[in-house]
Amino acid sequence: MQLKITNGYAGYQGDTVLEQINFEINDKDKVAIVGRNGCGKTTLLKLMEGVLELMTDCSKQPMSISRSNGLVVGVLRQLAFEDDSLTLEEEMLKIYKPITDMQAQIEELQKVLETSPTDENIKKFTKLNEKFKDADGYFYKKEYQTALKKFGFSEADYSKKLSEFSGGQRTRLAFIVQLLSKPDLLLLDEPTNHLDIEAIEWLEGYLKGYKKAVVLVSHDREFLDNVVNCVCEIEHKHLVKYIGNYTKFLQLKQERYVAAKKAYEERQEEIAALNDTVERFRYKATKAKMVQSKIKLIERMDTLENPDIADTRTFKAAFTPNVDSGNEVLICKDLCIGYDKTALATVNAEIFRGDKVAVIGGNGIGKSTFMKTIVGAIPKLGGEYKTGAGVQIGYFDQQIASKPTSDTVLESFLADYPALSNLEARSELGRFLFSGEDVFKKVSELSGGERVRLTLCKLFKKRPNLLILDEPTNHMDILSKEALEEMLISYTGTLIFVSHDRYFVKKTATKILAFENGKTEFYPLPYAAYLLEKDKRHRRAELTYVNTPAAAETVEAEKPQSEAKLSYEASKERQRAVRKIATIDSKIAALEQKIQALNEDYASDKYMSDYLALERIHAEISVCEDEMLALMEEKDELGELVK
Repeated sequence: MQLKITNGYAGYQGDTVLEQINFEINDKDKVAIVGRNGCGKTTLLKLMEGVLELMTDCSKQPMSISRSNGLVVGVLRQLAFEDDSLTLEEEMLKIYKPITDMQAQIEELQKVLETSPTDENIKKFTKLNEKFKDADGYFYKKEYQTALKKFGFSEADYSKKLSEFSGGQRTRLAFIVQLLSKPDLLLLDEPTNHLDIEAIEWLEGYLKGYKKAVVLVSHDREFLDNVVNCVCEIEHKHLVKYIGNYTKFLQLKQERYVAAKKAYEERQEEIAALNDTVERFRYKATKAKMVQSKIKLIERMDTLENPDIADTRTFKAAFTPNVDSGNEVLICKDLCIGYDKTALATVNAEIFRGDKVAVIGGNGIGKSTFMKTIVGAIPKLGGEYKTGAGVQIGYFDQQIASKPTSDTVLESFLADYPALSNLEARSELGRFLFSGEDVFKKVSELSGGERVRLTLCKLFKKRPNLLILDEPTNHMDILSKEALEEMLISYTGTLIFVSHDRYFVKKTATKILAFENGKTEFYPLPYAAYLLEKDKRHRRAELTYVNTPAAAETVEAEKPQSEAKLSYEASKERQRAVRKIATIDSKIAALEQKIQALNEDYASDKYMSDYLALERIHAEISVCEDEMLALMEEKDELGELVK
């Protein structure tokens, strides 16, 4: 057990947010905390972190938070760097200070042994080397270099100062620092924010293999499905635990609802029957004893809540465009996009009425720039694009949505629609959950999710026939994402949107515009089919790749292979990869045995006073470990071919 909360109550300034929370985290647990925005997810994280205490005067029963001895809790913080003048690599090396200190001590001891190879010095050297090896001292550089690469940083970035990186990059760096510090309990609040799909997929693999406990809050359903083994939902201040990933949670929750609904209805029928008996015989003296027993039975019955009280409120945004556009909606021919004459990408695409196009790819490679270009916010650098007849654009930009103003919600809406009465405006806002006194809140006081809802409310009121949405699901809880999905799926106009939410893309998109490796590729396919086609193209590229200059000169002259031949060659390639992996496994096993034998020699009394022999053994171990690391990397690459 790493951490346990028993009968916990928590809140702020006397207002209770969480009640009767019973929550336990064990080694290697991967737990998701889900629920509506404002339900108390962040409050629970703060309890675990230790920055918030339980409200001790809220229950007659004892409550507590228990932590294992020496528990180290890691929390992702935005822009959490003490010294912005450090370079990226210097910040990374701070994580490994205990290892680099040991490395310096080992080097110092080596110098001492050259002049004074006493038994005591040799023992110190041997013991320190063992400690260094146990701390993965031989692999720490490889570890942080791999993480940086997967999160989009190049070797050229290593020498940059932290102050030179953008907000999104700094957030990713803060995240890497937290991951590589390897705390006993890792608390992550929306960890996939600011990450592109490639980085999210790498993070999924890292967290699945993380040897310690992880608790995360996320609205990324695909990420939750791929990482967690337990989901805890907070609803009406209480927490309910479900074993399994997010999809399993949905299934179990539905089963729990059906059972609770049945039990509630049966209890209501039972109470109604008892009350009916009481009413029929209440005034008969001969039945007085029986009536009293029925009344007491009703009073003793446990109260069962109606499960329909679950908070499933969300916005309602179904609408049809004012007018239909022509069949051709957007045509891009060699459209060059970028800023200040610096080209980011060239786009070729044909988008027709009713298409729903997801624009996907890494951060900083031109997706938002493309959106801004086609709405006329920034000029193109070359090529051309044109919109079709009757196209009316509605554009959602995350930066516009997050911009605070001193206007109230109602004033902000009426500024865009001055012809509407207050009653009409409030009716429209009510569809997006701004009701009652909410319409008099200042926009600057709204949460990120509320500002997004307000911006979408204004946008959908225009009823455009071409929606261009740049990251519309940021700050949305899962129910809001599902509502937006349903609206966009039934929308009869044309949709172009940027998103890193794979689940949202899967549900919504019918075509994909992918920004990949400095190029763009248009796939007239939904997301699942796009992934298969992308993988097929990748395999074809591998099969036609030749690694010798002489052969490379002949590749272009060769005729394209048929689909059947490609399939056959791909099959043969996978078979070769399987055989190669088996060979690598044998080599790794042999190296592991050799390293074990060398370690036994290193620790034996036989070489206790033989400094030169210890140096030789240590060098052999290093060579074996380097060879084993190279084999493991080769095995990982081959593993992609046999998936």
